[in-house]
Amino acid sequence: MTISYDGTRFYGWERQLTTDMTIQGKLENVLNRMLELPEGETVTVIGAGRTDAGVHARAMTANVLLDTGKTEDEIRAYMNQYLPEDISVNELKVCADRFHSRFKAKGKTYCYTFWCADRKPVFDRKYVTVIEERPDVDRMRRGLERLVGTHDFKSFCGNNKMKKSTVRAIFDAEIKEQGPYIRIYFHGSGFLQNMVRIMSGTLLEIGLGHMEPEEIDAILEKQQRKFAGPTAPPQGLCMMNVDY
Repeated sequence: MTISYDGTRFYGWERQLTTDMTIQGKLENVLNRMLELPEGETVTVIGAGRTDAGVHARAMTANVLLDTGKTEDEIRAYMNQYLPEDISVNELKVCADRFHSRFKAKGKTYCYTFWCADRKPVFDRKYVTVIEERPDVDRMRRGLERLVGTHDFKSFCGNNKMKKSTVRAIFDAEIKEQGPYIRIYFHGSGFLQNMVRIMSGTLLEIGLGHMEPEEIDAILEKQQRKFAGPTAPPQGLCMMNVDY
């Protein structure tokens, strides 16, 4: 499945025991209803990533094993009929038995959006982070260049208890300006918890002159979260695409 969602009112992708307001939970609930599974049984929807609370996705990939006689179009139509209006299954098709949305992914693209203007982003307010001072984007680009490549991004990980490898590859990245919008695109092999938001917050600090672009090298080397910049708010982040 390829899924779009507005993450504003959800507590992230991953199913939780304390709330039914997660993307994974909503998808599974609808599929359980479609299959008429008895109470206590459930399907498991596997997503390509686990977006945080408040983060959006234009094209999240997910897979699920279903025992049903319905066609692909019938399943997609049923899901879109019963899913809330802020979740859409845009594409659904049968895949190879060994396909896994997360493990088979070759890369992911995220976009973080800042808004800087003397007016409010009335219609985009849920999808941008408002900043009052215009940053020096050239300085931000110089900092961004130092993040591209294969590095240990432990300093940019929000999980201090991370035991698995924190080495990731950023294939390419760029910053685009369009009027009040400042969009940072990251295309990489995968991203750690809060990684894109921490990188975006650090680049903003560089753009505002609170840090120097060259400090990125030292931050990477120190491998401690406290040396990177703040974690940017969730609403400015959107998963754009997953590569296979």
